[in-house]
Amino acid sequence: MDLSNSRAFYPAVGLVMGLLLVGIEAGSSEIFSEPMTAAFLVATMVIITRALHLDGLMDVCDGVFGGFTPERRLEIMRDSQVGAFGVVGGVAVLLLKYGALLSLLTMSEPGKEWALLLFPAISRWTMVVLLGAFPYVRSQGLGSPFHSGCAKTATTIAGLSALAASFLLGGFAGLGIFFGAIAFAWLMGWAMAKSLGGLTGDTYGATNELIEMAVIVAATALAAQEWLEPLPDLLDRF
Repeated sequence: MDLSNSRAFYPAVGLVMGLLLVGIEAGSSEIFSEPMTAAFLVATMVIITRALHLDGLMDVCDGVFGGFTPERRLEIMRDSQVGAFGVVGGVAVLLLKYGALLSLLTMSEPGKEWALLLFPAISRWTMVVLLGAFPYVRSQGLGSPFHSGCAKTATTIAGLSALAASFLLGGFAGLGIFFGAIAFAWLMGWAMAKSLGGLTGDTYGATNELIEMAVIVAATALAAQEWLEPLPDLLDRF
């Protein structure tokens, strides 16, 4: 199968990751306090992705903020060393994820499990959005195989699965998060493409990290207002 068609399964992979997070939260909460459980959840996401997306985020921060031309920014992003911008960007995102997850775990309202299931799926769907919406800038790179061939069917499958998951797990609030994440990701893609002349594998990783953070924050806020409810619970009201 063409590697570019693997994007069809990105949201499904995110849901599997979400199931793992739900299991870790359930087990850890029996032994540890919420701060420790939140730390385990953040560490789990870094470990199971081998910090690949986090590395992309740091490279993008170094390149976009450390260079003044597209060529220089791309050159900085190729450097294996991490600069000050990358460290600050990575730490800031991890802290915001930790803070949002801690808030989510300490609230008494239902919705924790739905948020944990949802955010990895939506963040991976937004990478699919950027793959189809913006050109790839490098002739050879980690992201280039994902641009070979036509993947319209795969993109449609990914979009429908992410949309269905958002509605089933989060109801109308989940739909709001779904479309909000698309808009946020498109804006990030437009800004990065303008700065770099196109997107790279690092930019997809950066998008995943930032959308994960944004969705966790949004889901926590909506769960606190009891707006993030799965579709079966919404139907029970009628």
